[in-house]
Parts: sequence; C-alpha cells; structure tokens
Amino acid sequence: MASPSFSPLTLLTFLLLTSLQANAGTIAVYWGQNGNEGTLSDACATKNYGFVILSFLTVFGRNQTPVLNLAGHCDPPSGTCTSLSSDILSCQSLGIKVLLSLGGDSSGYSLSSADDAKNVAAYLWNNYHGGTSSARPLGSAVLDGIDFDIEAGGADYYDVLAQTLADYGNQAGKKLYLSAAPQCPYPDAHLNKALATGLFDFVWIQFYNNPPCQYANGSADKLVKAWEEWTASVDASVFFVGLPASQDAAPSGGYIAPSDLESKVLPAVRTSAKYGGIMLWSRYYDLLNGYSNAVKGSV
Repeated sequence: MASPSFSPLTLLTFLLLTSLQANAGTIAVYWGQNGNEGTLSDACATKNYGFVILSFLTVFGRNQTPVLNLAGHCDPPSGTCTSLSSDILSCQSLGIKVLLSLGGDSSGYSLSSADDAKNVAAYLWNNYHGGTSSARPLGSAVLDGIDFDIEAGGADYYDVLAQTLADYGNQAGKKLYLSAAPQCPYPDAHLNKALATGLFDFVWIQFYNNPPCQYANGSADKLVKAWEEWTASVDASVFFVGLPASQDAAPSGGYIAPSDLESKVLPAVRTSAKYGGIMLWSRYYDLLNGYSNAVKGSV
C-alpha cells in the first residue's frame, strides 16, 4: 500500500490536530476585554496557553463598518492597535495560535444575506489574515484564524461566512483556522448552521452561565452529558471544555475548582478522542485567580 501524501497545508493541520487529540490537552483563553489583564505578549509569555483569542469584533454585517473593541488596550480608530502586531508575532513565535473573535455580548452584529456574509469574509481576510489592506487594525501581523462567539442576532449566513473564509485560506494555501464558542445547550441557537458545515477546527463549548448543562453542586453529570452530545453530534476536529477562570467570571454559575476539574471532569471528558483541552474566560480572571497555573499540568 502506498504511503499517504499530504500537501504542506494539510500536513500542518494534521500535525496540530494530532497533537491535540493525543490526550495532551492545551488551554485557550480570551484576551482583550479588560485593560487590567496585562499585555498580549505577557499572556503568551506565561506559556500557559496554546490559543489566545482576541475579543471582540463587536460590529459587523448589514453593511456596517466593522468595529474592533479591545477595551482599554488600544483605540482602533486612532490606529494604536497596530502596536499589537509585534505582540502577535511574539505569541506565534512561541507556537501559540492567535485568533480574532467575532461577536460576544453585543447587539451590534448580524448577517443579512449571503452576500453580506461574503463581504464580511473579504474584510476579515484582507484586514486580519493573508489579504491586503491599507488599514489593517492590528498592523501587518497575520492572525491564525477566526472565532465565532455569536450570542446575539440571528443564526443565518454564518455557514456562508465560515465557508467563504475557508475558501480564502484554501485558495491562498494558507491555513485559516475556524473556531466556535457555542453555549452548552445543544443545539446552539446561533451557531448550529455554521457548525453543520463541518469546517470548524476547534469548538470551545461554554459550560458556564448555562444552568441546564454546567457543573453544579459538586456534580459534573450535566456537563458530561452535554459534552457527550456535542462530541457525538457535531463534525468538528477538536472540542474544548469552556470554563470561567474564577467565580466572578460567571455570575450564573459554572465555576469548577481546580481540584474538582482534575478529579471529576477531566477523567470523563478525556474519554473522547476529540478532547483538546479547556477554554478559559478570560485572561483577566485567570490573572486574578491563577486558574491556568493550577490546572495546566492536568489538562
């Protein structure tokens, strides 16, 4: 039998996903929504994270001018966010993937048509990835992918957005990773159509602020049941357990003490071949609580 052959792009993806699926998990973290969480380069320098997700592009779609909101870190309209380019390159030099998250807890976004989705994809490719633009908000650094944290508006056309982004990467021979952060009740009200494309590399499920499927009262039963449903139902490469990094990070619950994560949750979720690690909201709360420091040896 002939040995399988891989294009360089396919081989890169294969190696990354294989390493994540070998039960050697990693930690993804959201950065960008609190000016007191430290710099992006400082977050990456901890080497606690395999992914840092810049949050958020809070306005896009409906022919609106997209708006990047990174809290007190920088001011996109005045061009000061271009200074993050060197931080991004520093993170990537450590092997950390840096993605841009779309959406979040904002009402400023939605997609009105397939053409609208394609226009947003073109904007993202040209301004944050391998395309060209005279006004790249983060400077010349090329991000590794796009994260879909869609919590408002409708569910339509995000499948078109995902497909168009994937097409841009494929045509350019540059892997553009796609990730999603659905709520743990299955199916997700906003991302179900997008996830049905099978195009997503990483899915970090939000097991917090969701009482029907989060850890509570010392029991992981609801979380594990939802995890099993997600991993069995959705065609994605790798899944992460999304968690609050402190009790203050999730007013409606879902916080899991590090000792309980290690003893009650990880042994159950690791039985899936699609287990990739944990996602934390957010770097600010992780910095305050030291969550990633406490669990990184067990993830």
